[in-house]
Amino acid sequence: MDSIGIVSPQAMHFPDPLPLQGGATISDYTLMYETYGELNADKSNAVLVCHALNASHHVAGVYADAPGKVGWWDNMVGPGKTLDTNRFFVIGVNNLGSCFGSTGPMHTNPNTGKPYGADFPVVTVEDWVHAQARLIEALGIEQIAAVMGGSLGGMQALAWSILYPDRVKNCVVIASTDKLSAQNIAFNDVARQAILTDPDFHGGDYYAHGVVPKRGLRVARMIGHITYLSNDVMGEKFGRELMSGEYHYDFGIDFEIESYLRYQGEKFSEYFDANTYLLITKALDYFDPAAPYGGDLTKALAGTKAKFLLVSFTTDWRFSPECSRVVARALVDNRRDVTYAEIDAPHGHDAFLLDNERYHRLLRAYYDRIWDDIGQGRQA
Repeated sequence: MDSIGIVSPQAMHFPDPLPLQGGATISDYTLMYETYGELNADKSNAVLVCHALNASHHVAGVYADAPGKVGWWDNMVGPGKTLDTNRFFVIGVNNLGSCFGSTGPMHTNPNTGKPYGADFPVVTVEDWVHAQARLIEALGIEQIAAVMGGSLGGMQALAWSILYPDRVKNCVVIASTDKLSAQNIAFNDVARQAILTDPDFHGGDYYAHGVVPKRGLRVARMIGHITYLSNDVMGEKFGRELMSGEYHYDFGIDFEIESYLRYQGEKFSEYFDANTYLLITKALDYFDPAAPYGGDLTKALAGTKAKFLLVSFTTDWRFSPECSRVVARALVDNRRDVTYAEIDAPHGHDAFLLDNERYHRLLRAYYDRIWDDIGQGRQA
């Protein structure tokens, strides 16, 4: 299996206002995206990949000027890979509010001529899906063969099946949930508080001060990273190993796990935007498609028409298998075509990004079925 090779990001501008769930609107915005593979003659082989918290439109391949910058799901997407770009036309879109090229808090607000900063409107998963739908329509695609995502990307996939039931044939939801637990909301709020209370945050307008709230970002990432790993993996990789073989009897770094988390926090603070982190974690918190139906998920999913693949991982305690089972039961109640798989993997929430033979074999088989349904290619 080969890498897709060198890829180029593209930008699409949208002048028309996009109404947002919170009551605000945003106009004159840009979405960054990448495509891999070829769209067939009847445009029936498109697959939309939705990204999670700290990812982007760069799903697979490398950039000519940055050969080390490999797409975040490169092990999944490419020629001959699980999501085979010899068959499918794969689209990765960067969401509004991100810090990877799509219009976000660091971009200029056309109404003020200054960076949006704290004035960038709060966006939701549903807002992202509506923006993605505009891009898909602009590409001339009336119906997508599949929408797929892990974690927050899985929430977007689920939202697609609800908001655009006639435009989605298959919905692939991996390591995700229909709503966050109180514990997950709590983790997100602690991370946000770390950013909001950083003296360099300046109420979200730190761009004008020429600073970055790195301390808050570091702590936020450390908190998040803990939730992505299972206890087994942390124990196997780090245990109680000491950096120097002995205690220092101070408040510096004694344990290897401390060093690892601080490294992850520091790296994150170098490339991620603090306002974006606040926006994305709020979008996570707000997602709850059953809320307008009195908490009845079966009613929320009643209008869906897609076929579904739901995948969970046994050691994922952030979005546990029970989260996926709840969605599966609601879909079964609606007599939808549902495949559910619970993969025994030790890696915790991060398992959806990793190479796991059973996991990739399952997805490959599902995409084989989609390929057969398409008619094996009425290729252009």
